[in-house]
Amino acid sequence: MNWKSWIRQAHRWLSIAFTVTVIANFVARAVGDGTPPPWVTYSPLLPLAVLLFTGLYLFMLPYAARRRGGRRT
Repeated sequence: MNWKSWIRQAHRWLSIAFTVTVIANFVARAVGDGTPPPWVTYSPLLPLAVLLFTGLYLFMLPYAARRRGGRRT
């Protein structure tokens, strides 16, 4: 497994983790008796931050390949 496919696969799994934490946040707010604990509220931020960097990397791949003279997709 090369570097690009590893980043793409990590981005996919992180998006699943982010979605699960956001759903858990909504469930905690609906079921709980007020404000959920801070760790529930802030739990989506770590996957979101990593998603930002992996997404930017994946976004720039075609432009970097075109600049290096690679094939156009």
